[in-house]
Amino acid sequence: MKTYSAKPSEIEKKWILIDAEGLVVGRLASIIALRLRGKHKTTFTPHMDCGDNVVVINAAKVVLTGNKLKDKTYHYHTGYIGGIKDRTAGQIMRGKFPERILHKAVERMLPRGPLGRRQLANLRVFPGAEHDHAAQQPVPVDIAKLNPKNTNFKKAS
Repeated sequence: MKTYSAKPSEIEKKWILIDAEGLVVGRLASIIALRLRGKHKTTFTPHMDCGDNVVVINAAKVVLTGNKLKDKTYHYHTGYIGGIKDRTAGQIMRGKFPERILHKAVERMLPRGPLGRRQLANLRVFPGAEHDHAAQQPVPVDIAKLNPKNTNFKKAS
């Protein structure tokens, strides 16, 4: 049996819609990265962009478990000498672009290089419930139903 390798003309990209409200960031990001790479398909080819287009809404309402809101820090550099800065996840969530938490988590789960950047371009993250891709008719996927651990609701004992 020969190994299957998808050709660009054979790749079929779908549009999916994910509502991120109340979902745990890391678990959601791993599912999104899997969809962006196309690993959920039987026609997966590692060197081709065969993943789906993913639209995420309500990204500002994702949940970080434990003490990550105050302990997890994101570093960046201004470009000047001694210009390293950092912000906690809580500061970013309260700031102007809270959807960057989810976007960065997905970005760091994709491969580095030209293919990873092309796959990341298929991700659209919106902080609220409105999105600009209704014309593509994205199919909603319920991530909370896949595993009870995807939501951070603790049962009262």
